Amino acid sequence: MTSTPRERLTDAAFALFAERGFHETTVDDVVARAGVGRTTFFRVFSGKEDAVFPDHEALVARVEERLAASEAPALQAAADAAGLVLEHYLAEGDRARLRYRITRQVAALRDREAASQLPYHRTFRVFLRRLTDESEASDLRAELLAGAVVTAHNHVLRRWLRGHTDAADARAELGRAMAEVARWAAPSGSPAPPPRETEIVVVRSSRPVEELLPALRAAAGEPTT
Repeated sequence: MTSTPRERLTDAAFALFAERGFHETTVDDVVARAGVGRTTFFRVFSGKEDAVFPDHEALVARVEERLAASEAPALQAAADAAGLVLEHYLAEGDRARLRYRITRQVAALRDREAASQLPYHRTFRVFLRRLTDESEASDLRAELLAGAVVTAHNHVLRRWLRGHTDAADARAELGRAMAEVARWAAPSGSPAPPPRETEIVVVRSSRPVEELLPALRAAAGEPTT
């Protein structure tokens, strides 16, 4: 199958980054390796830095589609969509790990990587927000839940990128991480029981009140000591 200019340029860029390093690779090097012109490069990317990152716009669109099509409960749908993002990186394999090493070394790329998380957070927040009421508290809850989903995914992804887990372990870890998010999001404890009603009975007796109080407390179900 014929590759697109973007794919050829990306393949060439990562091959050169691995061989020479990011700073030592120029746009001219990339276009020469890819067999295209500079005009083609700048139609696809605004600069060399753009070639480092995946097509987040397309990936976010896939997340939105997955969420819109899901019939699962809200947090399960979010977990499935987060799994879709993880699978993208797992499929990249060594390229994803090389990208991680490059972004650790170049401050400007770390900033871009951090900014790239915002569209995912916004997508999950909008999805989770639609499933709640219109209160201000629901705004905050959707914001917090979206942050928890993104953070859980990124934690698992970084462990895989650092070589601490393989693909199967990463998938299992994501499942456990999203289950933890669901536990955190669930209401804590059970509803408090309604207050016990107190029944007042008027009693006439010749006995002193001090002698009657223990019997009255016992009848009301209160401790007598």
